[in-house]
Amino acid sequence: MATKTVSHHPIVVGRSEPIENFYALGEILGSGSFSDVKLCTEIATGKKWAAKIVAKEGKTQDEHRMDIIMVEIRILQSVHHQNIVQLKDIFETSTHFYIIMEIISGGELFDRIVELSHYSEKEASNVVTQILAGIDHLHSKRVVHRDLKPENLLLSSKEPNADVKITDFGLSEIFEESQSVLMDKAVGTPSYLAPEVLLLLDTGKPYGKEVDLWATGVITYILLCGFPPFYGESDDDIYDKIVEGDWCFLSPYWDHVSDSAKDLISKLLTLDPTKRITAKEALAHPWIADQANLSQAHLDTTLEQLKKFNAKRKFKGAILAVKALSKLTRGFQIPTTPPGTVVKTPAKK
Repeated sequence: MATKTVSHHPIVVGRSEPIENFYALGEILGSGSFSDVKLCTEIATGKKWAAKIVAKEGKTQDEHRMDIIMVEIRILQSVHHQNIVQLKDIFETSTHFYIIMEIISGGELFDRIVELSHYSEKEASNVVTQILAGIDHLHSKRVVHRDLKPENLLLSSKEPNADVKITDFGLSEIFEESQSVLMDKAVGTPSYLAPEVLLLLDTGKPYGKEVDLWATGVITYILLCGFPPFYGESDDDIYDKIVEGDWCFLSPYWDHVSDSAKDLISKLLTLDPTKRITAKEALAHPWIADQANLSQAHLDTTLEQLKKFNAKRKFKGAILAVKALSKLTRGFQIPTTPPGTVVKTPAKK
């Protein structure tokens, strides 16, 4: 394997042997602006995998994009957890990378939830537990995801007990040994952005891995009532409310949710990142650690609201994907799947 350095990210990438000696490439599973994903079969075992094929050069290639790819590969090489998408192998030719990953066949987490006939706090807690376990592992490897949202939470299979998988590390970053915070640009998706990410644009104050816990708080809030804690007529309205911490447990939607769940969400949606609960602390919280005592009553109103939220989310993602087709020159800032929006101009206070 060859050692390369792209920007400030050293990484070992790419077996030099022909991929065809180990895998049989099959049908295309999906295509993006910069890569194709093909079904592939491991010759030695017959097991199915997904091969992400990335061209090194082309009309849309640039150094920044390749830096992102290298960081994503480096992250996948360093993390190994049942709640994070698994990297199997990497091959490299003079023109392409072939990134062999597990096939995640269960679809989006939220799509599965809205199909349930029964949904309770206990089910919601089980989901959040898996998200937190994945985040805890990422943070232990000095990785911050920076774009946690429903689109990036998939299920390993269509089985009822399928694992939740954190995916899409295109906006992620690695802390170096000497770093405790990220002094970087503000990236993420509007409704899930932590206040410190937005404040970076105005104050230049750095942020760190705590942003992933804020996003988990937003996701947990949605899982328990069916709509996000921050909403508005525009992204600027949402940014204002995030920075102000303007949210509440709205009645009657939260009347039947436990105080324990509300306590965890409050600790996740804490404005001051230094006081926000960590992933490890959250895993020890009673709403996570004591699932046996959680209510199994059906959250019918929550499920009804979740169906509306999910349909709206899918529609917005489809519109953005169509727009992306005519704006490919913007590269990673507008992927062809529901995007992690690069934030530029939140409203001034």
